Amino acid sequence: MTRSFLRAPLFGLIAFAFAAVHLPSPAWSQTGEGWIQLFDGKNLGDWNKVGETNWRVEDGAIVADKVTSKTAAHLVSKDKYKDFMVYVEFWASDDANSGIFLRCQDPTTITDRNCYEVNIFDQRKDPTYGTGGIVNFTEVNPMPKAGGKWNTFEITAKGRQITVMLNGQKTAELHNGLFIEGYLTLQHGSGVIKFRKVAIKPL
Repeated sequence: MTRSFLRAPLFGLIAFAFAAVHLPSPAWSQTGEGWIQLFDGKNLGDWNKVGETNWRVEDGAIVADKVTSKTAAHLVSKDKYKDFMVYVEFWASDDANSGIFLRCQDPTTITDRNCYEVNIFDQRKDPTYGTGGIVNFTEVNPMPKAGGKWNTFEITAKGRQITVMLNGQKTAELHNGLFIEGYLTLQHGSGVIKFRKVAIKPL
């Protein structure tokens, strides 16, 4: 009687331990040594604003859905970055126009001509530079769709090499030395965009 009573919780503990081994592991690679959290889930953090939209924090995410300036709005990092890895979790509506801009040369004037723009734009008229591509530099074919769900970007910029991973799949690879160092931005051009996590690791 006693042995049976003890055996049941013991089996339960073994089953729990087995299940724990197979649970997805935390994203240590974005929270470990060397990673800088650019958004803590509570406030907009240490960003400069270029252009005008209704940036705000809701349910642990940066949200924007109403641009009021003539051009797209950006949250611009206060620091420059040269070689780095950046991890971003984002949600975009089907009609969203957004992106992650890298190595921007002028922190007050952000364009796809003075930065590398990793695009979030499912409905771009020219889909070759749509979601997952690097505008003006690296086409994406077929273009993946990001609208209506949470996605991850993992972008590595080291020297002349830039690699873009969207949801674990490589969508763009660029070998180019036009921009060596610069600012990082989060863009809102139209639709609804949410950024749940933004972390960078200088290399």
